[in-house]
Amino acid sequence: MPQFTSQPLAQTAIEPRSDLLAALRPEDRALFERYCTNGWMKAGSVIYQPGDNVEFCYLPTGSALCSFFVELDDGTAVETILVGREGALGGVVSQGALPSYARANVLHEGLFRRIAMRDLEAAKRASPAIANLFARYADCVMAQVFQSIACNAVHTIEHRAAKWLCAAVDRTGRNDVAMTQEQLASMMGIGRSYASRVLQRFKRDGLLRTRRGGIEVLDQQALCERACSCNEQVTSHFDKVLSGVYVPAD
Repeated sequence: MPQFTSQPLAQTAIEPRSDLLAALRPEDRALFERYCTNGWMKAGSVIYQPGDNVEFCYLPTGSALCSFFVELDDGTAVETILVGREGALGGVVSQGALPSYARANVLHEGLFRRIAMRDLEAAKRASPAIANLFARYADCVMAQVFQSIACNAVHTIEHRAAKWLCAAVDRTGRNDVAMTQEQLASMMGIGRSYASRVLQRFKRDGLLRTRRGGIEVLDQQALCERACSCNEQVTSHFDKVLSGVYVPAD
C-alpha cells in the first residue's frame, strides 16, 4: 500500500483540480466525491507493483504526475504513459479488484483523490454518466499506449525527450521538472549517456538548464518545436472522446 497522507481539502489554499472529474455535471461529481478520500503522495511513491491487487483508484489533481512502467526481464523499466490531472490510475476498465500489470510511480508530488474499487463500482452503477466517463477514459488510455508504442519505435531520442518534458510541463503547470538525467534515461529506456547528450544540446540552445535533482525548461515553445507530434495527437483524441461524456437526452 503506498504512503497516502490524508489531507482534507479545507487544508489546501486552492481546491486542486481533476480534469477528469471536472467533465462531470456537479451532481454526478458530488456523488463520486462522496466516496473519495484526499491525500498527499510524495515523488517516488510506488502506487502499484506488478501483481499487486488493485484495491483503489487514484486520481491525480493539480500538479501531481504519475507514470506507468513496464519492467523487462533484464531489469529495465520503460515508461509507457504519463497520468496527470486529466486521468486516473486503476479501476479504469476492470470490474472489482484485479492484479496490476505494470508499476505505477508518483513522479511529481501532489494531492490525490482516492476511491476504493468497490465504491467506484457502486458510483458507476448509481450514475451512468460516471460509468460512461470511465469507459471513455479507458479509450483514451489505449490511445496513449498505441501512440507510445509508435513513438518509441520511430522517433528519435531528441524527439522523445522533448515530447516527454513538454508533457510534464503541460500536466504539472510548472517549468521545473523534478527529474534527474538518470531518471529521464530510465523512463525512456535509453542509456544515461544518450540522455545526457540530448540534454546538453537543449542546454546549449537555451531551451533548458539542469540542476541537482531537476530540469528547468526555459523556452517551452521552442522545446516543443523539437518534439514529435505525439502529445498533440493524444490531446486531440482526449478532446474528442471526453467532450461527449453525456449521452444526449432522448
